[in-house]
Order: sequence, then structure tokens, then C-alpha cells
Amino acid sequence: MKPDELALNDDGGRVQTVAEFTRRVRELLKGGLPAGWVQGEVSNLRAQASGHVYFSLKDATAQLSCVLFRGDAARQSVALRDGLQVLVYGEIDVYEARGQYQLIVRAVVDHGVGRLQQEFEQLKRRLAAEGLFAAEKKRSLPVAAACVGFITSPTGAAVQDFIRILRRREWRGRLVILPAKVQGAGAAAEMVEQLRLARSLGIFDLLVIGRGGGSIEDLWAFNEEPLVRAVAAAAVPIISAVGHEIDYTLCDFAADVRAETPSAAAELISSRHLAVVERVLNAGGALEDIAAARLEHARQQLDHARSRLRLLSPAAVIEQRQLRVDDLANRLGSALRHATQERREQLAAARARLAAASPERRVQLESHRLLALWKRLESVSPQSVLKRGFALVRDAAGRPVSRARGVQSGQPLVTEFADGKVRSRVE
Repeated sequence: MKPDELALNDDGGRVQTVAEFTRRVRELLKGGLPAGWVQGEVSNLRAQASGHVYFSLKDATAQLSCVLFRGDAARQSVALRDGLQVLVYGEIDVYEARGQYQLIVRAVVDHGVGRLQQEFEQLKRRLAAEGLFAAEKKRSLPVAAACVGFITSPTGAAVQDFIRILRRREWRGRLVILPAKVQGAGAAAEMVEQLRLARSLGIFDLLVIGRGGGSIEDLWAFNEEPLVRAVAAAAVPIISAVGHEIDYTLCDFAADVRAETPSAAAELISSRHLAVVERVLNAGGALEDIAAARLEHARQQLDHARSRLRLLSPAAVIEQRQLRVDDLANRLGSALRHATQERREQLAAARARLAAASPERRVQLESHRLLALWKRLESVSPQSVLKRGFALVRDAAGRPVSRARGVQSGQPLVTEFADGKVRSRVE
């Protein structure tokens, strides 16, 4: 192995590709540097046809590449230009194809607005440290608010959208507009006064405070400390509905619920109303089902009672007894027929056994057997043999002579034929 290769691997690690090393750098930067605010001067501004905006932030000694993607660029109210002093909020990333780190910008404010943003963050941290925004202090919204108070400008478009949505979604309740300035000097004080009025009236189940969108200066009244504290101390649950979806104010953190817009607050309130209406409808349907089931059960019980009444009436009792008599008669006739048939079968079996044990039959059997024996005896008797042409020879003493050599000359013999005997003498 060459010396330079030894130096390259003396730490025990493997050789990495450029892409692998750059990816490690990207992970380290993204994991080690949280998103934050950066101040500088815009330079090298380039707006692409895709909608992405590329530029650099610089100061007297350094420069930082930045990119503002199309979706984020469309939401900015600041018109970027070279030489503009701005504050940008974003997170660091590495463009691996060039091995270049850059800031992915999410929000841009000019330097003056940047000071407001700093004040916003400082006040937010201080109030949060006091526990003013603690989650355990948040209250649930009422399921069905009968009376809702809306602290806003009575001439703004937000209140018209709010009312239109409630009407379109058929919300049933009382809406009270508590008029107040929502922008400029004295706006926060007027809204605080309306919160005090709402507490003194004691008629509200829910409060909404808000207005339509605008710049950070337009919405600054909702970041003033007295109003934020008043919202957090509201006697009833309160919804903060300030600006657009991307706009956040300190009232949003102090309120029990944040709605992205006043229209979203109206939808939230009416959605709860619609949920209650649906529950009522479902409960009504369930009640009808229960009533129908109870009615059907009562009808069945009535039918059962009628049936029992018919069964217990004298006519029904007589009918039942008649049926019982008929059934018993049928069962008696069946039992008699069965018993008679059984006795007949027993009699037939007894006759068969008597016939089998009768002496006459036995005499017949013995006669037949005796006749058979007689026939067998007859078939082997000497007379039967003689009838077939044979003859029986006897000596004078009457003994049968079976062999010729056993006779002597002149010996008298008697020859017996089937029809008689002949005396003879041997020569």
C-alpha cells in the first residue's frame, strides 16, 4: 500500500465518495443548525420562470446564498430588490450537486418590520415563561353555544363572511357583534374594553376575536400585551381568528382555540352545531325505533293475552275437552285394535306350537320313519334277495352253505327259492 493511502485510512474509516461525504455534511448542518432569523442586504436577485427566487444576503464581511421557493414566494408581502435590507426566516440546507450550502427562506420582512418581529418573539417568550400559553389552561369549546359574541370591526369583510357562513350552515343561535377597532392606535384598548363588557353582560357561551388578513403592522394590535392578557383571562372560552392561515399573533397563543381565519371560526362553531343537530336527529331516529319496538312488544303481549283469554273462556274449555275426548277415543280404539291384533298373533303362535306338539303329528312322523325303516329292512331281507332270482342253500341243520368246497358228496342240502324249497343231495 502507498504511503498516501496509509495516511488516508489510518483512522480506520472507509474511503467515501464525494456524494457520501457531501450527504454527511448536509445531515450535520441540518441537524445542528435550527431554523432562525438572518439579517442582511439582498444582492444577486434572480427570479426564475418556475416562480423560485434566488438571491444572496450579505453584510460587510460575509455572504449567504438563499432560495425562496415558489409556494413561499407567493405568500410574501415584501417586494425583493437588490440593496434592500431584510430579515429572513429559514433553515440551512446543502445543494449536493454543487456541494454548496444555502438558506431555504420561508418568510421575508423588511428591516423595519423585522424589529416588530423581534419584539413579537421577545414578548412571546416572556409570556410563555409566565405560563400564559400553557396547554392545561385551554378550555374546551361548548358543544352548542346559544349566544356567541364576536369582537371585530362591524364594517369589515370578516364579519360579513362570518355571518354568511353561519347562515349557510343553518346555525341556530344568537350572534352579538361587539364593535371595536382592529387596527391602528387604540385598537387593542377598544378590544380589551369589549372583553370587559362581555364579562359584565354574562350572556355569552363563547367569544370570537379577530379580523381579516394584513401585514404585520396591520395585525400588531393583536400582539399588544394588555390585549393578550385580557384574552387569556376571558371568562368564557374564546376563539382567536386573526388574519390568514399563515398569520400568527400572540392572541392566537393566548386563546383557547386558534382559527386560521374568521371564516374558519364560523365553520368551527357551525360544525359543532351541525354535530349537535346530527346527534339530535340520530337520537330522534333511535327514539322512534325504541317506540316502535315497544309498541310492537305491547302488541305481541296484547295478542298473547287475547290468546290466553280465548283459551280460558268456557267455550274454549269445552272445545278443549271435546278435543281431549276425541283424542282419548282415538287412542282407546287404537289401543284396542293393537291389543286384539297382539292377541290374535299370540293365538296363532300358540296354535302353531300346539300343532307342532300334537301326538297325531308325531304318530304320523313315527309312522313315516317306521315305514322307511321297513322299506330298508325289506330291501336287505333274504326273501327280497330270493325274489331277484337268487337261491339260498342250507345244510341239514339249516345252516347256510356259502362255499362249494365246504360240502361233501352225498350231503343232503335244502335249496330255498322265492316260491318254495327243494331238497337235493350233493354228487
